[in-house]
Amino acid sequence: MKRSATAVWNGSGKEGKGILSTQSGVLEKTQYSFGSRFESGIGTNPEELIAAAHAGCFSMKLSFVLQEAGFTADEIYTNCVITFENGAIVSSHLELKATIPRISKEKFDAAAADAKTNCPISKLLNTDITLDATLA
Repeated sequence: MKRSATAVWNGSGKEGKGILSTQSGVLEKTQYSFGSRFESGIGTNPEELIAAAHAGCFSMKLSFVLQEAGFTADEIYTNCVITFENGAIVSSHLELKATIPRISKEKFDAAAADAKTNCPISKLLNTDITLDATLA
């Protein structure tokens, strides 16, 4: 399986602007710029997209880990915070809140740790990955 996205950038780094599009069409000529990346401008940015990818991938991986252990979550809510400093992504912090009937705290923690380590985006990122997990 292969997935793709395109970026088109016009102009200089600070004054220029770009658009992003994805194969699925979910992003279609979505704008990004210096302002949307380093300030509070309108549009998306690569770090926001990485955060979305990591949160989504982790949540889905956790659902598979839970299923394998005989559990089904009512809800898995994951927020991801990407920290970008001095031109590098230095960390990805996952904040998990899950409602999973009949699971013990120990099994929940083990499943969350497994998903954190083994989701494909975690494996891709070459950075410090942390997790705060709360079982509701």
